[in-house]
Amino acid sequence: MNLENQTTNSLNAAGQRGLSGCVLKMIAVITMLVDHTGATIVERLLAQMPSWGPITMQNQEAWTQLYMLLRGIGRMAFPIYCFLLVEGFYHTRNKARYALRLFVFALISEVPFDMAFQVSFFDISYNNVFFTLLIGLLTIWAYDEIRKRAEIRRTSVFSMSNVFWSLVLAAVPLLGCGLAYFLRTDYDAAGVIAIFIMYLFYERRQLGFGLMVLSLGLLAGGLEFLAFFMLIPMKHYNGTRGRQMKYFFYWFYPVHLLVLSLICMAIGLG
Repeated sequence: MNLENQTTNSLNAAGQRGLSGCVLKMIAVITMLVDHTGATIVERLLAQMPSWGPITMQNQEAWTQLYMLLRGIGRMAFPIYCFLLVEGFYHTRNKARYALRLFVFALISEVPFDMAFQVSFFDISYNNVFFTLLIGLLTIWAYDEIRKRAEIRRTSVFSMSNVFWSLVLAAVPLLGCGLAYFLRTDYDAAGVIAIFIMYLFYERRQLGFGLMVLSLGLLAGGLEFLAFFMLIPMKHYNGTRGRQMKYFFYWFYPVHLLVLSLICMAIGLG
């Protein structure tokens, strides 16, 4: 039985115990909302201290601790999205349509993203995470296709063909990382590396997720190590889709950023 048939059977399985993909997505959007609340409202409050009423010199430390707590909770979100992206890569029937959908929502999300984090309607110096996910998808897609062709054309272990294809394969993730870094996407090269690691260790999900979090912690900041807690729900992932709410999860990203930006404006935080 091939992977596609196995996937179809698992997605159609009824009454299977564990956490579905939908539950993982809900964990991701909730923790992302918590994170972005800290990164917008609370961060701006701290930046305007002591001119803004709720924060004074006496309670600044408590607000700073709240900020770190919210950002720490938020570290759970991105690794889940990376994992689900790789799941989508293997399970989707149309990778081109999947990539196009990510690109469209990257464009839709850019203005709300800039409003939330750059306090500007448009700023290309820092771009939203949909671009990172798109670059990650294109990277593993290109790598996968080249790897398949290389396996067909290789003739012997020490042939020049092996050397050539090995160099080409090594170049693919480097190009993906370079593009993310050049475009200054959220998580930039670290995000692409995380996606690529999850792709490489897809058959060993727990190990892949752990290595992915380790890479994020080393490359994107020590706070990312908190995402190791997500190994607990990941252990109970049952491989099923769960309730179908695909476009809710796509739209949640730009909409919640827009709402947070409007809240900041309403209370005089820019």
